[in-house]
Amino acid sequence: MISTLFSNIPLVTGGIAFLLSQTSKVIIYYFSEKEFNFMHFFESAGMPSTHSAMSVAMTLMIGMTEGFGSSLFAIAVVFTIIVLYDAMGVRFAAGQQAVVLNKIIEDIYSEKITEKEKMKELIGHTPFEVFVGAIMGVLVAVAVHLVI
Repeated sequence: MISTLFSNIPLVTGGIAFLLSQTSKVIIYYFSEKEFNFMHFFESAGMPSTHSAMSVAMTLMIGMTEGFGSSLFAIAVVFTIIVLYDAMGVRFAAGQQAVVLNKIIEDIYSEKITEKEKMKELIGHTPFEVFVGAIMGVLVAVAVHLVI
């Protein structure tokens, strides 16, 4: 079963895009925060959008392996568009709302709320983060396609 999963080229390509994107977050935050924090690897927001990188990489690889005229590629394109839209639309807006709600809670209570009690604010992406993630996905898919 494991060998079957690893022989699924679009799935492996998506996994590579995931690992590269999440690793790049650790590196990018290292330079912006001036400290190493591996926990950024496990975050779902930030630069670049891993959702975008992974879905674009898989979709492009499906097109390259199954054909760009295949039904499977068409389905993948539709789901990738939904993922991209959700990453920079719905999830970004929810993050913005969390910022406002956390501020309201701080204003209501004179004492500071703990970080544990705060709502998670970074859950979506800016359009630029989604774009960079999508470009990363394209690059990963092309690189994997050249290697196989």
